[in-house]
Amino acid sequence: MNNTTRFISLDKDGICNYCHSHDELNKQFPINGNEKKIAKKIISEGKNKKFDCILGLSGGRDSTYLVYLAKSLGLRPLLIHFNDGFSNPVAGQNIRNIIRKTNFELRTITSDWRESKDIKLSLLKASVPDMQLGTDLGIASSLYSLAAKENIKYILSGVSFRTEGVVPLDWNYLDGKYLKEIMKQYGTVALRKWEPNDAGFNFDVKEFFYYSFIRRIKFVPLLYHVNYVRPQAEEIIKKEFDWTYPGAHYMDDLFQSLMTYILRVKFKIEFRRFNYSALIRSGQLDRDEAMEKIKEIYSSEDETIINLCISRLGIDKNYIDNIMKLEPKSFLDYNTNYNLVKKFKYPIKLFCKLGILPPSLYLKFFT
Repeated sequence: MNNTTRFISLDKDGICNYCHSHDELNKQFPINGNEKKIAKKIISEGKNKKFDCILGLSGGRDSTYLVYLAKSLGLRPLLIHFNDGFSNPVAGQNIRNIIRKTNFELRTITSDWRESKDIKLSLLKASVPDMQLGTDLGIASSLYSLAAKENIKYILSGVSFRTEGVVPLDWNYLDGKYLKEIMKQYGTVALRKWEPNDAGFNFDVKEFFYYSFIRRIKFVPLLYHVNYVRPQAEEIIKKEFDWTYPGAHYMDDLFQSLMTYILRVKFKIEFRRFNYSALIRSGQLDRDEAMEKIKEIYSSEDETIINLCISRLGIDKNYIDNIMKLEPKSFLDYNTNYNLVKKFKYPIKLFCKLGILPPSLYLKFFT
């Protein structure tokens, strides 16, 4: 990690807060077989239902391995795929293979293209690094709204702090109010209103309260509890599901190609920094090797895919060039829930421990 994030700090021994966050998560989530206890509880509570949990499936490595793990533990997930117009065909084939091999039910949530396109363009105009904000909120709202509709109490997550790390707050800030503010300033299409069973891109404090406290839906980062090593996981899912690598990490979504380019050139942000740091801390990558790898432009910056994304958005290279010239901003330049969140430090810490919020959220905001 480096000082391209304003939220990095060093202690008296020269150790940064992201290393401390990793150590804290290691203490909270030791690899001791607890995933079996969690699965047993989920199965018990869902025994009279068609599904006992919800699982978001992108077709990438992590979510595919999560399907394998869920199946191995005897869980009966309803698989949800969110598509806002940039799904990778390779990931799509992976999903079809998974359904064929598992017979799990899949539901694809396809967003209104006018809405999702306008969100992407508005985030570009806002000149913030959070260009994936709409997609991330769309995924979250899809998972929670389907869980509410089907009366399912658990959402399984394929995130692993041991392989991905904790993303800096100013590189990725997830907030429904933030998106509404940007759409208010730059959008041309009104966001659909929230409905409990069809949340659209709405996932703000009100929606979170409804799903978490009224419907009592819990977030379960199942991969936190297992020794998740990517090369080993890849061998398993290739054998079990005929899985194919989409081309780069996060490339189950083609928009990542354009986003990675803009982040690197305009914002000097390289997501591999916190990814590689997590792998180093987990003993899965040598630091010297990581320092060499980070010097190279990541494979996701594929010119053909970048041009495809530009074309799909109905713009041209000149449009992107003008976006690159805008003064870089962050969520701190917009009206968000950030100050409100800071006032609820200890309740958020409790919610994270209870599984109501993702465990890394407290560390992301307050460590």
